[in-house]
Amino acid sequence: MKIGIGIDVEAPFEQLLATSRELFDAGFTSQWASQIFGPDTLTTFAVLGHAIPGLDLGTAVVPIQPRHPAMLGAQARTVQSLMTGRLNLGIGLSHQIVVEGLWGLSYERPASYMREYLAALAPILRGEAVSVTGERVSATTMGTVGPKETVAPRLLVAALGPKMLEMTAQLADGTCTWMTGEETIRSYVAPTINAAAEAAGRARPEIVCALPILVTDEVAATRAFIDQALAVYPTLPSYAAMMEREGATTASDLSIVGSEQQVLEKLAALADAGVTEFSANIMGVGAQREATLAALSRFRA
Repeated sequence: MKIGIGIDVEAPFEQLLATSRELFDAGFTSQWASQIFGPDTLTTFAVLGHAIPGLDLGTAVVPIQPRHPAMLGAQARTVQSLMTGRLNLGIGLSHQIVVEGLWGLSYERPASYMREYLAALAPILRGEAVSVTGERVSATTMGTVGPKETVAPRLLVAALGPKMLEMTAQLADGTCTWMTGEETIRSYVAPTINAAAEAAGRARPEIVCALPILVTDEVAATRAFIDQALAVYPTLPSYAAMMEREGATTASDLSIVGSEQQVLEKLAALADAGVTEFSANIMGVGAQREATLAALSRFRA
């Protein structure tokens, strides 16, 4: 299981660049960031990836509704062309409260929307011309969108439901999860997506799992902090469903918190469950952050 690190693109850029370079120099060559309401993550990645040769960067995730697939495809291919590492383009459906309540867009039949979107985006990322007409997503291009000479970014989908996992196996390179625990990945996510890929004659998909993590002896205080900082996630239906599968009620129930040995055991269990890359969202600073990075380095070694 590869180890990646979550980075904060909302930090001042020079600080972000220094942190990213420090992590890279420590051997953490894969780094991930979300796209919520702050800076544009892909634009930030273009600069980071150009400044740090060999750095792999991943979005977890870019919401698709405000972005036409041709626009997102051109942006992703442009970022990829500016990097010497690899762009992992993670995309997702966001949530009804955001899409309808904040953007004024439709959240109707989200899985169907994603299938139509992928039918256009996947070939665009490969540099192919497309002519796709769906009920809600249509795209026609005259040839390659974005830079002509670039390798296609790896395409990941935040897939939680069975239909989403199956279409991800058929049309993308893998999935990226958040607030999804080890047993749920072992008994549901990995078997579902792997079986769908095998049925489609495709390679086994990537499963990138992101979770809060911290090596600490202040477990109770850390769990309380995590539950306060991530209180919104149990209220969102898609994550609530994954938490229910795991028997979890709060974000800290899914977090990897404890001694170094406990953390290493949890990481090993995720790898055994089928996770191909773990993206560490480190929930502490100072000595606790350093201890967590040391544990992740030991697991990676």
